Formats: sequence, C-alpha cells, structure tokens
Amino acid sequence: MKKFLDLGMQPLANKYLTRNDLKNKKKEKLYHLEVGFDKKTKLVSILNKVSSEKMFDNKYPYRSSMSKTMTKSFKILANKITKVYNPKIILEIGSNDGSLIKNFKKKKVICVEPCKNLAIITKNKGFKTYADYWNINLAKKVKSKHGKVDLIYSANTLSHISDLNSVFKSIAHVLSDDGILIIEDPSLLECLKKVAYDQFYNEHIYVFSLLSIKNILQKFNLEVFDTEILKTHGGSIRYFIKRTKNFNIKVNISVKKQLKNELRFRMDKFSTYITFKKKVEKSKIKLVNLFHKIKKDKKKIIGYGSTAKSVTVLNYCKIKSESLDYFVDTTPDKTKKYMPGTHIYVDQYKQDLLDGVDYIFLGAWNFKEEIFKKEKKYIKNGGKFITHIPTPQII
Repeated sequence: MKKFLDLGMQPLANKYLTRNDLKNKKKEKLYHLEVGFDKKTKLVSILNKVSSEKMFDNKYPYRSSMSKTMTKSFKILANKITKVYNPKIILEIGSNDGSLIKNFKKKKVICVEPCKNLAIITKNKGFKTYADYWNINLAKKVKSKHGKVDLIYSANTLSHISDLNSVFKSIAHVLSDDGILIIEDPSLLECLKKVAYDQFYNEHIYVFSLLSIKNILQKFNLEVFDTEILKTHGGSIRYFIKRTKNFNIKVNISVKKQLKNELRFRMDKFSTYITFKKKVEKSKIKLVNLFHKIKKDKKKIIGYGSTAKSVTVLNYCKIKSESLDYFVDTTPDKTKKYMPGTHIYVDQYKQDLLDGVDYIFLGAWNFKEEIFKKEKKYIKNGGKFITHIPTPQII
C-alpha cells in the first residue's frame, strides 16, 4: 500500500463531546489520517486503522432514517428486490435503525448491527437482530439457525470492516448457491472527480472501485453481474454479485461500462492519486481563504449537517468556532453536543436558527438538493451556501 494523501491528525469522526467532556478537558483519541493505493489490488484505503470496537459501540450517532434521500432510496430498492428476486430470507449486514428492512415482512429478515443502541431499535420492532460484528463465527451461527440465505444486502458497511477476506469468506459461507449479494458504498471514481477527500475518515477504511471489488471477489468465487450508479452519499455504486458458477445470471453491460470509465480515468495508475492529492491541497488553501475573507467582512457562518465528512474537512483545514458559529442537525445523538476535534457546537435544527445567518457551510453537501428544497425561505431572503465540492465556492 503506497501513501498518496495526508489529511493530518484527526479525531474519530462520530465521537461527539458533551459540555462536561469539554469542562473536564477530556482527551480525544486522535489518529493520523493517511490514504494509500495498492498497485496490485487497486484498492484505496486509509493506512492507520482504528479498531471496530472503538468506532461502533452503544453510542453510535448516525441514523439512516433521518435522511429523506436515504429512506426513499431504500424503498425503491426494497421494491426491486421483491419484484426481481423475491427472496425467502434477507440478511442485512449493518442494518442501522432499520430504514431498509422496514419495507419487508419481519419473518423474512435477519439483521446484523454491532452498534447496540441501533440494534435495540430493530429488535424492539420485532426483527431478528444480531447485535454483533460480521465475521465467520456469526455467519456460522446464522447458517445453523436459519439455513443458507438467498439475498444479502449491505449499504455503507463493508467498507468499514478492516478484514475484507473475513467479510467475503463469511458471506460466501452463508449465501445460497443461486443467492445474490447486493452492496453499495461511495464510489471512488466520484470521489476523485469531485475532489471529495472528506470520503476519507476513520470509518471509511476503504473507498471502493469496481476495479478493486472485482479483484477481491475473485478469491471467493464471486463476481459482479450488474452495477447501478446512485446519487446517495455524494455518488455511490450499487454492486449486484453472484457466485461465479451461477450461469443462470448473465453479466450486464453496465459492468463493462463502469470498468471502462474507471480505466479511462486511469484509476489503475498511482499518478492519478498524486494528481488528486495536489487538488486536495489546493482545495484546503481555497476554503481557508474563503472563510477568512467572509469573517473579515464580519459575516456570520454556520454549518448545516454535522457529518463525519465535515469532521475531516474542518480538522484538515483547521476551521474552528472562531470561523463557524455552530452547526444545525436533526440527529438526536449529535445535537446539544460538540463536534470532534474542532469543538463546534451542534444545535438541534430549527428554521429560526438560520435567521440572521449570511452563509451556511454545507457539511451534508451530498444532500444539497434535499436541503435547498427545505430552505427555500433562507435562500429567498438572500442567504448563501458554501461548499468545498468540487472546489470551494459560494453557491
């Protein structure tokens, strides 16, 4: 793995602080956020990994149900799964608070969710839930209790697990011979195109491309037979995967097309990542200067959506509460707390918190359309937004 990007010392992106933490000068765990490229597998990953136990515990704040965009995406997918595959049993790895599985009958679903505060939500709704990390031991347990599974789904989870060999070995163990695996994660191609360096943080151990996924799957006699480009999370890819020996399913043209796009962008070459690194460094200078100019004019800036992505940006660019007054967010486990590293206050979203605000930094830039629809009044009154994607600018 060859290093190409250094985003400095970073806190754990979802470890929000309380007022007491700040008062008692609680020491935050920091790690060096460096990103590398494996020339052999074409896999891009962070180099200094944090253990799963430290990241995914009983206080994990992210809730997929808080986003209309995500719930809509899951509903469309659930309809497709029922219509096209009609599985008897669905296993979801990283079920979060149940945004996808709520679209299926309870007896059809098995949930795997290591964050106990989220696992209890699906458990209480009557879904069979394993509050545990996905590995071969859990796969054996699931297989012995429920038999082989004919559809496995995982969104924005497998890229969070350090040992990919263990992940896919466990999936291969429990997947039926004609079973389907569907995974979706941020697209490395979109990340490079948009200079979205905030896709890198402690939980995003990997940012996948079709090139790298193909290489990993080969070892387990699995292959991608279809891909779908999604707008979620700033540009994602949904991979439809089958066993190589399942000749009933033909490989769709979309796979060839995606591979062609990645190779055209030279994603198999290390030089591409060095170019990306230079763009990231320029982006930092530009964003810092933009904030500096606005504050010099004595204008008020707040943040919208205190995402894990924004933690990377703010800590890398060293933007703190002197430049950004506060964030607004709807996630209960983030509000009335302080952001990791920068200690910017996160307030519970209310529309009047936008009154008198000149600029809003889009922490949740990937939900821009949803936010713009919601904040028509703010825009009408002359309010402006700041984004760093694809380059720092006022919109």
